This record gives sequence, structure tokens and C-alpha cells, in this order.
Amino acid sequence: MRTESPKRTFTFSGILCSTLGHDYVVTRKITNHINEYRCANCGKEVTDNLSGRVVSLTFQTKELNTSLANFFQKKMRRKLPLTYEKANL
Repeated sequence: MRTESPKRTFTFSGILCSTLGHDYVVTRKITNHINEYRCANCGKEVTDNLSGRVVSLTFQTKELNTSLANFFQKKMRRKLPLTYEKANL
């Protein structure tokens, strides 16, 4: 049983990125240290993993980042600073 790999299409932006490197722009901030990036030229999406390396953004890592972002937002809401009125009581 043979499986075919996806066909690669020829694009000038793909050649530009393969020779000069990608031009990543932050598309989503997950936490203070983890972001999602997209190449401005070819549209390739990557993210930071837990060890700080840049890895390709797959469906699994996208779900993980969504869960992590929700957890981080809830955590930051809990850590709201005390207001002046509550501090004086």
C-alpha cells in the first residue's frame, strides 16, 4: 500500500523564505513567554514549545496553546491587585 505525500507548489515567497529565512510576525500571545508566529511571506505558522524552541504549529499544538492561554488568563484574573479602598480596611 503506497501513500502519496502532498504535492509542493512552486511559489516565489517559498523560495525567498528558503534562501533568506522567514519573516515571523507574532499573531497570538499565549503567555509571557509563549507566542504563535506566522511568516509574513509564505504564511508558515510556528509556535514556541515548552523548552523555548520554535516548532511547527500543528492541530495538537494549537489546541495545547488554546488551553494554556485560557489557564493563563484565569490565573492572571485571580492575581488582580487590591484596590485602594480594600487596602485601607
